[in-house]
Amino acid sequence: MGRILAVSDIHGQYAMLVALLDKLQLQPSDHIVFMGDYVDRGPKSKQVLEAVIAMQDQHRATLLMGNHEAIMLRAFTATHTKPWHHWIDVCGGVETLQSYNLRVEDFNTEQLPLLHQLPSDHILRHHLQAIERMHYYKAFDDVIFVHAGVDPHLPIEETPIATLLWIRDDFHKGYQGTKTIVFGHTPTYRLHQDKTNTTVYQGTNNIIGIDGGAVFGGQLHALDWTNKKIYSIHAKSCVA
Repeated sequence: MGRILAVSDIHGQYAMLVALLDKLQLQPSDHIVFMGDYVDRGPKSKQVLEAVIAMQDQHRATLLMGNHEAIMLRAFTATHTKPWHHWIDVCGGVETLQSYNLRVEDFNTEQLPLLHQLPSDHILRHHLQAIERMHYYKAFDDVIFVHAGVDPHLPIEETPIATLLWIRDDFHKGYQGTKTIVFGHTPTYRLHQDKTNTTVYQGTNNIIGIDGGAVFGGQLHALDWTNKKIYSIHAKSCVA
């Protein structure tokens, strides 16, 4: 039987992803769960998405959606401009566009939705379609992988999608379930309450945070759930 592995919050850090995958030495029997936030802020979102999408067939990878994928998808499919400006001005969408050799100026915000301005064969259009097909969580017998967390008071199958993508403190402090929840979204230095500590966060209430803040100069982590091991790449060791 292969390993169950998890990676989260790559944020366009393609060089770190390549280095981490090299460390993992994936085998055909392994099952790797990517837990969202492939895009934004970092320089190579396109390349990250290409890599993880390809791994669905090559390595039994499961792709979960993160809040940044949801924001990006909304920016291109909305019939008003607020999601676009939020993505561009707040969330790091400019860097994502640049990875596709696109600029903000390439889009006319008077013609919505913006998705229609992409040629039918454009790689970004294909990636947006792949994002639409992403899952929101992956459950095994003793562990659940999810981007942000779960509602402590609801079964996961009844939890609103927005909660799975966005929740923070209520989950971090309130979860008391028997299954371990492995999550990203909140950089671990916030959970450790120490700006210098980007190691994996092991909560006392069955939660494990693995967002090492790679795009902020921290670490990109992979959790080997099967063997209870952690593999890490430091941002300072990679050129994105």
